[in-house]
Amino acid sequence: MHDGVVGTGTITSPWTSVSAGPSGPLGPADTNGTMTDSKNLDVGDMSDDDKDLSSADAEGVWSPDIEQSFQEALAIYPPCGRRKIILSDEGKMYGRNELIARYIKLRTGKTRTRKQVSSHIQVLARRKLREIQAKLKVDHIGNKEKALQTMSSMSSAQIVDVTTGKGLTLTGPPPPHHPLHPSLPYHRPPQFWQPGLQASTSQDIKPFAQPPYPSGKPSTAVSGDIEAGLPPAQPSWEGRTIATHKFRLLEFSAYVEIQREELYHKHMFVHIASKPPTYTDPMLESIEIKQISDKFPEKTGGLKDLYEKGPQNAFYLVKCWADLNTNVIDEAGAFYGVSSQYESNESVVLTCSTKVCSFGKQVVEKVETEYPRIENNRFFYRIHKSPMCEYMINFIQKLKNLPERYMMNSVLENFTILQVVSNKDTQETLLCIAFVFEVAASNHGAQHHIYRLVKE
Repeated sequence: MHDGVVGTGTITSPWTSVSAGPSGPLGPADTNGTMTDSKNLDVGDMSDDDKDLSSADAEGVWSPDIEQSFQEALAIYPPCGRRKIILSDEGKMYGRNELIARYIKLRTGKTRTRKQVSSHIQVLARRKLREIQAKLKVDHIGNKEKALQTMSSMSSAQIVDVTTGKGLTLTGPPPPHHPLHPSLPYHRPPQFWQPGLQASTSQDIKPFAQPPYPSGKPSTAVSGDIEAGLPPAQPSWEGRTIATHKFRLLEFSAYVEIQREELYHKHMFVHIASKPPTYTDPMLESIEIKQISDKFPEKTGGLKDLYEKGPQNAFYLVKCWADLNTNVIDEAGAFYGVSSQYESNESVVLTCSTKVCSFGKQVVEKVETEYPRIENNRFFYRIHKSPMCEYMINFIQKLKNLPERYMMNSVLENFTILQVVSNKDTQETLLCIAFVFEVAASNHGAQHHIYRLVKE
Protein backbone atom coordinates (compact mmCIF):
# COMPACT_ATOMS: atom_id res chain seq x y z
CA MET A 1 0.00 0.00 0.00
CA HIS A 2 1.28 3.43 -0.87
CA ASP A 3 0.46 6.35 1.30
CA GLY A 4 0.79 10.04 0.71
CA VAL A 5 -0.85 13.39 1.31
CA VAL A 6 -4.29 13.61 -0.28
CA GLY A 7 -5.64 16.94 0.82
CA THR A 8 -5.38 19.67 3.41
CA GLY A 9 -5.88 18.32 6.88
CA THR A 10 -6.31 14.79 5.59
CA ILE A 11 -3.47 12.29 5.33
CA THR A 12 -3.38 8.70 4.24
CA SER A 13 -3.38 5.76 6.62
CA PRO A 14 -3.66 7.52 10.00
CA TRP A 15 -7.12 8.46 11.23
CA THR A 16 -7.80 12.18 11.29
CA SER A 17 -10.11 13.64 13.87
CA VAL A 18 -12.45 16.55 13.24
CA SER A 19 -14.86 18.30 15.53
CA ALA A 20 -16.93 15.45 16.84
CA GLY A 21 -20.63 15.65 17.30
CA PRO A 22 -22.32 13.95 20.21
CA SER A 23 -21.06 10.45 20.92
CA GLY A 24 -23.23 7.78 20.09
CA PRO A 25 -27.97 -9.86 -17.35
CA LEU A 26 -27.78 -16.58 -27.97
CA GLY A 27 -28.32 -19.96 -28.11
CA PRO A 28 -28.41 -22.16 -31.26
CA ALA A 29 -32.07 -23.14 -31.03
CA ASP A 30 -35.47 -21.55 -30.52
CA THR A 31 -37.02 -21.12 -27.12
CA ASN A 32 -40.64 -22.15 -27.25
CA GLY A 33 -41.03 -19.90 -30.29
CA THR A 34 -41.05 -20.34 -34.06
CA MET A 35 -37.85 -20.34 -36.10
CA THR A 36 -37.63 -17.60 -38.71
CA ASP A 37 -37.81 -18.48 -42.39
CA SER A 38 -34.19 -18.94 -43.41
CA LYS A 39 -34.90 -18.34 -47.11
CA ASN A 40 -37.31 -15.44 -47.01
CA LEU A 41 -37.00 -12.73 -44.42
CA ASP A 42 -39.88 -10.68 -45.80
CA VAL A 43 -42.33 -10.89 -42.95
CA GLY A 44 -45.39 -9.20 -44.40
CA ASP A 45 -47.09 -5.87 -43.95
CA MET A 46 -45.78 -3.93 -40.98
CA SER A 47 -49.29 -2.72 -40.29
CA ASP A 48 -50.24 -6.29 -39.34
CA ASP A 49 -47.71 -6.18 -36.54
CA ASP A 50 -49.01 -2.82 -35.43
CA LYS A 51 -52.53 -4.23 -35.36
CA ASP A 52 -51.35 -7.21 -33.31
CA LEU A 53 -49.68 -5.02 -30.73
CA SER A 54 -52.37 -2.36 -30.58
CA SER A 55 -55.03 -5.03 -30.20
CA ALA A 56 -53.10 -6.59 -27.36
CA ASP A 57 -52.64 -3.22 -25.71
CA ALA A 58 -56.34 -2.47 -26.06
CA GLU A 59 -57.07 -5.66 -24.16
CA GLY A 60 -54.56 -4.72 -21.53
CA VAL A 61 -52.45 -7.78 -22.34
CA TRP A 62 -49.22 -5.83 -22.73
CA SER A 63 -49.76 -2.77 -20.61
CA PRO A 64 -46.62 -0.79 -19.66
CA ASP A 65 -46.01 -2.61 -16.39
CA ILE A 66 -46.37 -6.02 -18.08
CA GLU A 67 -44.15 -4.97 -20.99
CA GLN A 68 -41.51 -3.78 -18.56
CA SER A 69 -41.55 -7.06 -16.66
CA PHE A 70 -41.48 -8.92 -20.03
CA GLN A 71 -38.33 -7.03 -21.06
CA GLU A 72 -36.70 -7.71 -17.70
CA ALA A 73 -37.45 -11.42 -18.03
CA LEU A 74 -35.97 -11.50 -21.55
CA ALA A 75 -32.70 -10.27 -20.09
CA ILE A 76 -32.78 -12.64 -17.13
CA TYR A 77 -33.62 -15.80 -19.14
CA PRO A 78 -31.48 -16.03 -22.30
CA PRO A 79 -32.68 -18.25 -25.18
CA CYS A 80 -32.08 -21.88 -24.25
CA GLY A 81 -33.50 -23.76 -27.26
CA ARG A 82 -35.66 -26.76 -26.52
CA ARG A 83 -34.02 -27.29 -23.19
CA LYS A 84 -36.01 -27.12 -20.01
CA ILE A 85 -34.85 -25.27 -16.95
CA ILE A 86 -35.13 -27.02 -13.60
CA LEU A 87 -35.96 -24.91 -10.59
CA SER A 88 -33.83 -26.37 -7.83
CA ASP A 89 -36.23 -25.61 -5.02
CA GLU A 90 -39.22 -27.17 -6.79
CA GLY A 91 -37.70 -29.90 -8.96
CA LYS A 92 -39.99 -28.83 -11.81
CA MET A 93 -38.94 -28.22 -15.42
CA TYR A 94 -39.88 -25.04 -17.25
CA GLY A 95 -39.38 -23.67 -20.75
CA ARG A 96 -38.18 -20.11 -21.18
CA ASN A 97 -41.61 -18.73 -22.08
CA GLU A 98 -43.10 -20.38 -19.03
CA LEU A 99 -40.50 -18.69 -16.86
CA ILE A 100 -41.21 -15.34 -18.51
CA ALA A 101 -44.94 -15.77 -17.86
CA ARG A 102 -44.16 -16.74 -14.29
CA TYR A 103 -41.93 -13.70 -13.84
CA ILE A 104 -44.68 -11.39 -15.12
CA LYS A 105 -47.12 -12.92 -12.66
CA LEU A 106 -44.75 -12.51 -9.74
CA ARG A 107 -43.79 -8.96 -10.63
CA THR A 108 -47.19 -7.53 -11.62
CA GLY A 109 -49.72 -9.98 -10.20
CA LYS A 110 -51.22 -10.35 -13.70
CA THR A 111 -51.51 -13.69 -15.49
CA ARG A 112 -50.08 -14.10 -19.01
CA THR A 113 -49.92 -17.57 -20.58
CA ARG A 114 -46.94 -19.23 -22.22
CA LYS A 115 -48.73 -18.97 -25.61
CA GLN A 116 -49.30 -15.25 -25.12
CA VAL A 117 -45.62 -14.81 -24.38
CA SER A 118 -44.65 -16.86 -27.47
CA SER A 119 -47.01 -14.85 -29.68
CA HIS A 120 -45.68 -11.57 -28.34
CA ILE A 121 -42.09 -12.64 -28.99
CA GLN A 122 -42.95 -13.52 -32.62
CA VAL A 123 -44.72 -10.20 -33.19
CA LEU A 124 -41.76 -8.31 -31.79
CA ALA A 125 -39.37 -10.44 -33.88
CA ARG A 126 -41.21 -9.50 -37.09
CA ARG A 127 -41.06 -5.86 -36.15
CA LYS A 128 -37.37 -6.14 -35.32
CA LEU A 129 -36.67 -7.79 -38.70
CA ARG A 130 -38.44 -4.92 -40.44
CA GLU A 131 -36.26 -2.43 -38.64
CA ILE A 132 -33.11 -4.34 -39.55
CA GLN A 133 -34.17 -4.71 -43.21
CA ALA A 134 -34.86 -0.99 -43.43
CA LYS A 135 -31.38 -0.31 -42.09
CA LEU A 136 -29.76 -2.75 -44.51
CA LYS A 137 -31.29 -1.00 -47.54
CA VAL A 138 -28.73 1.76 -47.17
CA ASP A 139 -25.82 -0.53 -46.27
CA HIS A 140 -23.20 -2.13 -48.52
CA ILE A 141 -24.45 -5.24 -50.35
CA GLY A 142 -21.73 -7.39 -48.80
CA ASN A 143 -22.73 -6.35 -45.33
CA LYS A 144 -26.37 -6.95 -46.19
CA GLU A 145 -25.75 -10.52 -47.37
CA LYS A 146 -23.68 -11.25 -44.28
CA ALA A 147 -26.34 -9.86 -41.98
CA LEU A 148 -29.15 -11.74 -43.72
CA GLN A 149 -27.17 -14.95 -43.44
CA THR A 150 -26.70 -14.32 -39.73
CA MET A 151 -30.37 -13.56 -39.14
CA SER A 152 -31.56 -16.58 -41.13
CA SER A 153 -30.24 -18.88 -38.42
CA MET A 154 -31.78 -16.96 -35.56
CA SER A 155 -34.99 -17.78 -33.74
CA SER A 156 -37.72 -15.29 -32.91
CA ALA A 157 -36.46 -15.13 -29.35
CA GLN A 158 -32.90 -14.42 -30.46
CA ILE A 159 -34.04 -11.66 -32.81
CA VAL A 160 -36.00 -10.01 -30.05
CA ASP A 161 -32.90 -10.12 -27.87
CA VAL A 162 -31.01 -8.05 -30.47
CA THR A 163 -30.91 -4.32 -29.94
CA THR A 164 -29.92 -2.32 -33.03
CA GLY A 165 -28.46 0.60 -31.07
CA LYS A 166 -26.50 2.97 -33.29
CA GLY A 167 -26.05 0.37 -36.01
CA LEU A 168 -26.40 -3.30 -36.84
CA THR A 169 -23.62 -5.44 -35.45
CA LEU A 170 -22.76 -7.98 -38.14
CA THR A 171 -20.43 -10.12 -36.07
CA GLY A 172 -23.13 -11.08 -33.62
CA PRO A 173 -26.16 -9.73 -31.83
CA PRO A 174 -25.59 -6.92 -29.34
CA PRO A 175 -26.33 -7.39 -25.65
CA PRO A 176 -29.88 -7.26 -24.31
CA HIS A 177 -31.43 -4.24 -22.67
CA HIS A 178 -30.53 -3.54 -19.08
CA PRO A 179 -32.98 -5.59 -17.00
CA LEU A 180 -33.36 -2.89 -14.38
CA HIS A 181 -35.57 0.04 -15.40
CA PRO A 182 -34.95 3.21 -13.38
CA SER A 183 -38.68 3.81 -12.90
CA LEU A 184 -39.40 0.26 -11.76
CA PRO A 185 -41.94 0.39 -8.91
CA TYR A 186 -41.25 -1.57 -5.78
CA HIS A 187 -44.07 -3.25 -3.96
CA ARG A 188 -42.97 -2.71 -0.41
CA PRO A 189 -41.01 0.19 1.08
CA PRO A 190 -38.11 -1.12 3.18
CA GLN A 191 -38.13 -0.11 6.81
CA PHE A 192 -34.66 0.53 8.18
CA TRP A 193 -35.26 1.48 11.72
CA GLN A 194 -37.97 -1.01 12.66
CA PRO A 195 -36.90 -2.66 15.93
CA GLY A 196 -35.83 -6.25 15.54
CA LEU A 197 -35.64 -6.10 11.75
CA GLN A 198 -33.51 -8.99 10.54
CA ALA A 199 -31.42 -9.20 7.39
CA SER A 200 -33.13 -10.76 4.39
CA THR A 201 -32.34 -11.25 0.73
CA SER A 202 -35.92 -12.04 -0.25
CA GLN A 203 -37.77 -9.91 -2.80
CA ASP A 204 -41.06 -10.08 -4.62
CA ILE A 205 -39.33 -12.08 -7.34
CA LYS A 206 -38.34 -15.58 -6.31
CA PRO A 207 -34.78 -16.39 -7.42
CA PHE A 208 -34.70 -19.08 -10.12
CA ALA A 209 -31.95 -21.52 -11.00
CA GLN A 210 -29.41 -20.29 -13.57
CA PRO A 211 -30.58 -21.13 -17.12
CA PRO A 212 -28.09 -23.29 -19.04
CA TYR A 213 -25.94 -21.52 -21.61
CA PRO A 214 -25.19 -23.26 -24.93
CA SER A 215 -21.43 -22.98 -24.57
CA GLY A 216 -20.74 -21.47 -21.21
CA LYS A 217 -21.61 -18.17 -19.60
CA PRO A 218 -19.90 -14.81 -19.26
CA SER A 219 -17.19 -14.45 -16.67
CA THR A 220 -18.18 -12.66 -13.52
CA ALA A 221 -15.08 -10.48 -13.66
CA VAL A 222 -15.34 -6.89 -14.77
CA SER A 223 -13.08 -7.37 -17.75
CA GLY A 224 -13.58 -11.12 -18.15
CA ASP A 225 -13.61 -12.51 -21.65
CA ILE A 226 -16.74 -14.15 -22.98
CA GLU A 227 -16.31 -17.65 -24.33
CA ALA A 228 -16.16 -18.00 -28.10
CA GLY A 229 -19.53 -18.33 -29.77
CA LEU A 230 -21.44 -16.19 -27.28
CA PRO A 231 -22.40 -12.57 -27.86
CA PRO A 232 -21.31 -9.91 -25.39
CA ALA A 233 -23.66 -9.71 -22.42
CA GLN A 234 -24.13 -7.44 -19.44
CA PRO A 235 -22.22 -8.76 -16.41
CA SER A 236 -24.34 -10.81 -14.05
CA TRP A 237 -23.21 -8.79 -11.06
CA GLU A 238 -24.31 -5.40 -12.39
CA GLY A 239 -27.46 -4.39 -10.56
CA ARG A 240 -27.09 -7.31 -8.13
CA THR A 241 -24.01 -6.37 -6.12
CA ILE A 242 -22.05 -3.29 -5.10
CA ALA A 243 -20.68 -2.54 -8.57
CA THR A 244 -20.79 -0.40 -11.67
CA HIS A 245 -19.89 -1.50 -15.20
CA LYS A 246 -16.22 -0.78 -14.54
CA PHE A 247 -15.60 -1.12 -10.81
CA ARG A 248 -16.89 -3.40 -8.06
CA LEU A 249 -16.42 -4.41 -4.46
CA LEU A 250 -15.27 -8.01 -4.02
CA GLU A 251 -15.11 -8.21 -0.24
CA PHE A 252 -15.27 -6.04 2.82
CA SER A 253 -14.69 -7.01 6.45
CA ALA A 254 -14.30 -5.36 9.83
CA TYR A 255 -12.89 -7.63 12.52
CA VAL A 256 -10.87 -8.16 15.65
CA GLU A 257 -8.12 -10.75 15.84
CA ILE A 258 -5.73 -12.00 18.44
CA GLN A 259 -2.51 -13.84 17.65
CA ARG A 260 -0.14 -15.38 20.16
CA GLU A 261 2.40 -18.20 20.01
CA GLU A 262 -0.12 -21.03 19.85
CA LEU A 263 -3.33 -19.08 19.52
CA TYR A 264 -5.00 -17.29 16.63
CA HIS A 265 -8.60 -16.16 16.60
CA LYS A 266 -10.41 -13.80 14.24
CA HIS A 267 -13.94 -12.53 14.79
CA MET A 268 -15.89 -10.73 12.06
CA PHE A 269 -18.02 -7.81 13.14
CA VAL A 270 -19.09 -7.15 9.54
CA HIS A 271 -18.41 -9.27 6.45
CA ILE A 272 -19.63 -8.50 2.92
CA ALA A 273 -18.74 -11.27 0.49
CA SER A 274 -20.74 -13.73 -1.58
CA LYS A 275 -20.45 -16.12 -4.48
CA PRO A 276 -20.58 -14.45 -7.91
CA PRO A 277 -24.22 -13.67 -8.71
CA THR A 278 -26.07 -15.24 -11.62
CA TYR A 279 -28.55 -13.65 -14.01
CA THR A 280 -31.40 -15.25 -12.07
CA ASP A 281 -30.50 -13.68 -8.76
CA PRO A 282 -32.84 -10.86 -7.77
CA MET A 283 -31.92 -7.28 -8.53
CA LEU A 284 -31.10 -5.00 -5.63
CA GLU A 285 -33.87 -3.02 -4.04
CA SER A 286 -33.71 0.77 -4.14
CA ILE A 287 -33.90 3.34 -1.39
CA GLU A 288 -34.38 7.07 -1.83
CA ILE A 289 -31.32 8.92 -0.68
CA LYS A 290 -33.44 11.45 1.18
CA GLN A 291 -34.40 8.73 3.66
CA ILE A 292 -30.86 8.54 5.02
CA SER A 293 -29.10 11.77 3.98
CA ASP A 294 -29.53 13.36 7.41
CA LYS A 295 -27.43 10.57 8.94
CA PHE A 296 -24.37 11.59 6.92
CA PRO A 297 -22.43 14.82 6.41
CA GLU A 298 -24.18 17.29 4.11
CA LYS A 299 -21.32 19.67 3.36
CA THR A 300 -18.87 19.45 0.45
CA GLY A 301 -17.73 15.85 0.15
CA GLY A 302 -20.77 14.60 2.02
CA LEU A 303 -23.17 11.94 0.76
CA LYS A 304 -25.72 14.27 -0.83
CA ASP A 305 -23.05 16.44 -2.45
CA LEU A 306 -21.26 13.43 -3.93
CA TYR A 307 -24.54 11.92 -5.16
CA GLU A 308 -25.44 15.10 -7.05
CA LYS A 309 -22.06 14.98 -8.79
CA GLY A 310 -22.53 11.30 -9.68
CA PRO A 311 -22.28 8.84 -11.26
CA GLN A 312 -25.43 7.90 -9.36
CA ASN A 313 -25.17 4.18 -10.19
CA ALA A 314 -22.10 4.06 -7.94
CA PHE A 315 -24.02 4.77 -4.72
CA TYR A 316 -25.16 2.04 -2.34
CA LEU A 317 -26.54 1.62 1.14
CA VAL A 318 -25.58 -1.38 3.27
CA LYS A 319 -27.60 -2.21 6.36
CA CYS A 320 -25.32 -4.28 8.59
CA TRP A 321 -26.26 -6.45 11.52
CA ALA A 322 -22.92 -6.47 13.34
CA ASP A 323 -21.86 -9.55 15.31
CA LEU A 324 -20.62 -8.55 18.75
CA ASN A 325 -20.88 -12.07 20.18
CA THR A 326 -17.22 -12.49 21.11
CA ASN A 327 -14.99 -12.10 24.13
CA VAL A 328 -11.89 -11.19 22.11
CA ILE A 329 -12.95 -7.55 22.26
CA ASP A 330 -11.56 -7.10 25.75
CA GLU A 331 -8.36 -9.11 25.21
CA ALA A 332 -5.08 -7.25 25.56
CA GLY A 333 -3.15 -7.08 22.30
CA ALA A 334 -6.24 -7.60 20.15
CA PHE A 335 -5.95 -6.06 16.66
CA TYR A 336 -8.93 -4.21 15.25
CA GLY A 337 -8.80 -3.98 11.47
CA VAL A 338 -10.63 -3.45 8.20
CA SER A 339 -9.85 -5.22 4.92
CA SER A 340 -11.38 -4.69 1.48
CA GLN A 341 -10.85 -5.90 -2.08
CA TYR A 342 -11.93 -4.31 -5.37
CA GLU A 343 -11.72 -5.06 -9.09
CA SER A 344 -11.59 -2.64 -12.01
CA ASN A 345 -11.39 -2.78 -15.80
CA GLU A 346 -9.08 0.22 -15.75
CA SER A 347 -5.68 0.73 -14.20
CA VAL A 348 -6.09 3.70 -11.88
CA VAL A 349 -4.74 4.85 -8.54
CA LEU A 350 -7.43 4.61 -5.87
CA THR A 351 -8.20 6.93 -3.03
CA CYS A 352 -10.32 5.30 -0.34
CA SER A 353 -11.88 7.65 2.20
CA THR A 354 -13.63 6.24 5.28
CA LYS A 355 -15.59 8.67 7.46
CA VAL A 356 -17.02 7.72 10.84
CA CYS A 357 -20.08 9.83 11.60
CA SER A 358 -22.11 10.50 14.72
CA PHE A 359 -25.47 12.29 14.57
CA GLY A 360 -24.79 13.10 10.90
CA LYS A 361 -21.48 14.79 11.65
CA GLN A 362 -18.04 13.53 10.69
CA VAL A 363 -15.97 12.49 13.68
CA VAL A 364 -12.84 10.98 12.13
CA GLU A 365 -11.66 10.22 8.60
CA LYS A 366 -9.02 7.91 7.17
CA VAL A 367 -7.77 8.28 3.61
CA GLU A 368 -5.72 5.55 1.93
CA THR A 369 -4.10 5.27 -1.48
CA GLU A 370 -3.93 1.95 -3.29
CA TYR A 371 -2.32 0.85 -6.56
CA PRO A 372 -3.51 -1.95 -8.89
CA ARG A 373 -2.26 -5.51 -8.97
CA ILE A 374 -2.66 -7.10 -12.43
CA GLU A 375 -3.97 -10.65 -12.86
CA ASN A 376 -5.14 -12.03 -16.23
CA ASN A 377 -5.60 -8.53 -17.65
CA ARG A 378 -7.74 -7.47 -14.69
CA PHE A 379 -6.86 -4.91 -12.07
CA PHE A 380 -7.25 -5.80 -8.40
CA TYR A 381 -6.92 -3.64 -5.31
CA ARG A 382 -6.48 -4.91 -1.78
CA ILE A 383 -6.47 -2.84 1.37
CA HIS A 384 -5.31 -5.39 3.95
CA LYS A 385 -5.41 -5.13 7.73
CA SER A 386 -5.97 -1.40 7.87
CA PRO A 387 -6.02 -0.50 11.59
CA MET A 388 -9.17 0.93 13.12
CA CYS A 389 -8.85 4.25 14.88
CA GLU A 390 -8.98 4.60 18.66
CA TYR A 391 -12.43 6.18 18.42
CA MET A 392 -13.82 3.07 16.71
CA ILE A 393 -12.13 0.67 19.12
CA ASN A 394 -13.48 2.51 22.15
CA PHE A 395 -16.92 2.75 20.55
CA ILE A 396 -17.08 -1.02 19.95
CA GLN A 397 -15.89 -1.82 23.45
CA LYS A 398 -18.42 0.48 25.10
CA LEU A 399 -21.20 -0.77 22.83
CA LYS A 400 -20.39 -4.36 23.75
CA ASN A 401 -20.68 -3.52 27.44
CA LEU A 402 -24.27 -2.27 27.20
CA PRO A 403 -26.54 -4.77 28.96
CA GLU A 404 -29.34 -5.02 26.38
CA ARG A 405 -29.39 -5.33 22.57
CA TYR A 406 -32.09 -2.71 22.20
CA MET A 407 -29.80 -0.25 23.99
CA MET A 408 -27.02 -1.00 21.51
CA ASN A 409 -29.40 -0.50 18.58
CA SER A 410 -30.56 2.79 20.04
CA VAL A 411 -26.98 4.05 20.08
CA LEU A 412 -26.34 2.73 16.56
CA GLU A 413 -29.26 4.73 15.15
CA ASN A 414 -26.98 7.74 15.29
CA PHE A 415 -23.79 5.99 14.13
CA THR A 416 -22.92 5.65 10.41
CA ILE A 417 -19.88 5.15 8.18
CA LEU A 418 -19.38 6.62 4.71
CA GLN A 419 -16.79 5.00 2.43
CA VAL A 420 -15.89 6.67 -0.86
CA VAL A 421 -13.56 5.04 -3.40
CA SER A 422 -12.44 7.42 -6.12
CA ASN A 423 -9.94 7.84 -8.94
CA LYS A 424 -7.10 9.78 -7.36
CA ASP A 425 -6.16 11.54 -10.60
CA THR A 426 -9.64 12.54 -11.83
CA GLN A 427 -11.53 12.59 -8.51
CA GLU A 428 -14.30 10.51 -10.15
CA THR A 429 -16.35 8.57 -7.62
CA LEU A 430 -16.03 4.85 -8.38
CA LEU A 431 -18.08 3.57 -5.44
CA CYS A 432 -19.77 5.24 -2.52
CA ILE A 433 -21.07 2.99 0.26
CA ALA A 434 -23.16 4.29 3.13
CA PHE A 435 -23.23 1.95 6.13
CA VAL A 436 -25.93 1.87 8.80
CA PHE A 437 -25.95 -0.59 11.67
CA GLU A 438 -27.82 -2.72 14.16
CA VAL A 439 -26.54 -5.50 16.40
CA ALA A 440 -27.18 -9.05 15.20
CA ALA A 441 -29.04 -11.51 17.38
CA SER A 442 -26.60 -13.57 19.43
CA ASN A 443 -26.91 -16.75 17.34
CA HIS A 444 -27.27 -15.19 13.88
CA GLY A 445 -23.76 -13.94 13.14
CA ALA A 446 -22.91 -10.96 10.95
CA GLN A 447 -25.50 -10.22 8.27
CA HIS A 448 -26.13 -7.48 5.74
CA HIS A 449 -28.55 -6.26 3.08
CA ILE A 450 -27.54 -4.12 0.09
CA TYR A 451 -29.66 -1.39 -1.51
CA ARG A 452 -29.16 0.96 -4.46
CA LEU A 453 -29.45 4.62 -3.60
CA VAL A 454 -31.78 6.53 -5.93
CA LYS A 455 -32.96 10.11 -6.04
CA GLU A 456 -36.70 9.32 -6.03
